[in-house]
Amino acid sequence: MTLVAASKRQPEERIAAALDAGQRVFGENRVQEAMARWTDRQAEYPDLELRLIGPLQTNKAEDAVTLFDVIETLDREKLLKALIKAVAKTGVSPPDLLIQVNTGDEPQKGGASVEGLPALLAAARETYPGEVAGLMCIPPADEPAGPHFALLKKLADQFDLPVVSMGMSGDYALAARLGATHVRVGTAFFGARET
Repeated sequence: MTLVAASKRQPEERIAAALDAGQRVFGENRVQEAMARWTDRQAEYPDLELRLIGPLQTNKAEDAVTLFDVIETLDREKLLKALIKAVAKTGVSPPDLLIQVNTGDEPQKGGASVEGLPALLAAARETYPGEVAGLMCIPPADEPAGPHFALLKKLADQFDLPVVSMGMSGDYALAARLGATHVRVGTAFFGARET
């Protein structure tokens, strides 16, 4: 299992300490913040892996494909088309994609519906020049996470997807037991975020 250090809004000294300790996989929520933090560091740390774990607007697709190794939040065909176009325009090696699944069917949250997943996955597999590697979810805050994690793992197995990104600071141990390959841990790794 891979620990993705969720580094959003963390102070520079904590990022530096994590790098000094050998952590190399980081998750960021916002493209602009990530560019400011990581662009210069990528040359210094060639083994760095950056993962976009927050929602992506289509107008940020070019910046995202240039910076990130993995985009975990593909959730609609419009974004897929923007990513394909961005890869072609920039000429970069395409980042791996994960499809975010809205397992709780929450209207305010990003993610493909469970019913919409097969069509989006098929479109991505047919048209995206890189790898569609797996699935990601963020369970509803007011429901037990276990059933959502179990559902995501079941879907990943059903569609032969090796990567299952689920679990955060409060529930990563449960996610690991239920089949997570990647957990996105911020507070439990860095300590409380500064506001």
